[in-house]
Amino acid sequence: MDSWETRRQPNTSPCEGLVPEERVKPGGPSQAPSVSSASRPPPPDVSNNSLMEAILDGNNLKLALKRVRANQGAPGVDGVTTDEFVDYLWEHWPTIQGQLRAGTYHPQPIRGVEIPKPTGGVRMLGIPTAIDRFIQQAVLQVLTPIFDPQFSDHSYGFRPGRSAHQAVRQVRRQAEAGAEWVIDLDLEKFFDRINHDILMARVARRVQDPQVLRLIRRYLQAGLMLHGVSTPRTQGAAQGGPLSPLLANILLDDLDKELARRGLAYVRYADDAMILVHSRRAGERVLASVSRYLDRTLHLPVNLTKSAVDRLVRRTYLGFKFLKSRAQYRLGIAPESLRRVKGRLRELTDRHAPGRLTARIQAVNRFLAGWVGYFALAETPTPLRELDSGIRHRFRAIVWRRWKRVRTRYRELRALGVPAWKVGELANARKGPWRMAAGPLNSVLTVSYWDAHGLHRLLNLYEATRLRWS
Repeated sequence: MDSWETRRQPNTSPCEGLVPEERVKPGGPSQAPSVSSASRPPPPDVSNNSLMEAILDGNNLKLALKRVRANQGAPGVDGVTTDEFVDYLWEHWPTIQGQLRAGTYHPQPIRGVEIPKPTGGVRMLGIPTAIDRFIQQAVLQVLTPIFDPQFSDHSYGFRPGRSAHQAVRQVRRQAEAGAEWVIDLDLEKFFDRINHDILMARVARRVQDPQVLRLIRRYLQAGLMLHGVSTPRTQGAAQGGPLSPLLANILLDDLDKELARRGLAYVRYADDAMILVHSRRAGERVLASVSRYLDRTLHLPVNLTKSAVDRLVRRTYLGFKFLKSRAQYRLGIAPESLRRVKGRLRELTDRHAPGRLTARIQAVNRFLAGWVGYFALAETPTPLRELDSGIRHRFRAIVWRRWKRVRTRYRELRALGVPAWKVGELANARKGPWRMAAGPLNSVLTVSYWDAHGLHRLLNLYEATRLRWS
C-alpha cells in the first residue's frame, strides 16, 4: 500500500506621482502589469540626507504600487484588500504623504497569523496593512541600491539577481574543493529576536535621513494584533512586510564580514547559513566561536540543539540533499521536501473532497509547475517517477469513488472501450477505491487516460524545465 494512504505620471491626481489610470474603476479592479527588472527605473539621484523625497518620487511610488498589487496578499488589520487598495490610496494618500514628509506618520499594527512550520510548531507571520506594505515597498526600492552593492558575494537570500539555486550550487562547489564538513547554523527564532537598536545602528551607517530612520524604527515597533489585542514590540521584525528581508540582510552582513575576516568558506540565504570546513574538529571550534560572536555582538542566540557539525552528505540545504560520487556531488531532493510535497498532494487529491475532476487536475498542475520549477535543480529524477505514480493512483481512487453505483460503472467502463467480460468483473468488485486504484484500474485508467484529461507528468515538467535552463 502506498505510504500516502496511511497519513491522512503626471502629478495631477490626489495621489502625487500615481497616474489616474491606476485608480480602480467602478467596474472592478484593473490588473496590475508585472514589473520586470528591465523596466525598473534607476534610483533617483538625491543626497542621502533627502531619501524621503526619493521614496516619495512619482516613479518610485508607481513601481511600488504595481508590486504590491501584483503580490496580492492578505489584508491587514484594517481589512483593506489589494483589490480595494487603489481606491483607499486615492482617498487617503495626500494626508499620508504629508505625514511622511513631516515625520509624523505612524504605521498601523500588523496582523499576527500563526502558520504551521514544516518541522512542527508554528511561526508567527506579521501582515502589515496594504498601505504600509506600499510604503515599505517604496522604502525598499530606494534602500536596496544603497545597501545591496556592499553585501557579501556569499549572501544569496532576497537580493536582486540572486537565488536559492545559486546558494545550493555554491555549497556544492565549496564541498568539491575539499570542504566536506559543514556547520549548519540555526538562529533561534531569528526574526523574532532581532534587536532594534543593534539593527538601527547598522542602518544608520549608510542612511542619514532622520525621517527615514524614524520611519523604519516605527515599522519595527508597530504593534502586533493577535486575537483582537495589540501588543507593542521591543524586538523582532515582522515576517510578511516587504522591508524585513532587507533589514535581516543588513544585520547579518556583520556576520558575513566576520566569517570573511576569518577566511571561512560559507553560504548564507537570509538566516539560513552554512559554513564549510575540512574536519569535524575545525567545525566544532568554529561553531563555538561563531555562536559566541552572534550572541555577544548581534544578540542573536544560536539554537545548539538544531545546529550541527556533520558531513555534507548527511545534511540538507534549502530543500536539497547532496549525494557524493567519488570527488563530485550530485543534488537530490531532501526527504523532508518530499514529505511536504506528498502532504500537499494528499490535500489536493483527497477523494472525499468536492469539486469537478478537471478543476482538481488543474489545481494539481498549478502546484506541480511551481514545485518542479524549483526542484528541477535536482539531478536524481527517480523520486519524481514515484510521485507521478502516486498522483495517478490517488486520482484513480477519486474516479472510482465517484462511480459509486454499479450502473454508473458499467456505463463509464463501456465508454472507455473495456471488454464486456472485464466490465462485469470490475463493476461488481467489492474492493474499496484505494485497492481498486492500486491494481484493477491500472489497465483502464492508464497514463494516456490522464494525459487526455490534462494531468501533467512530473518527469515531462522536470525535463522541460532543465531544457529551458540549458
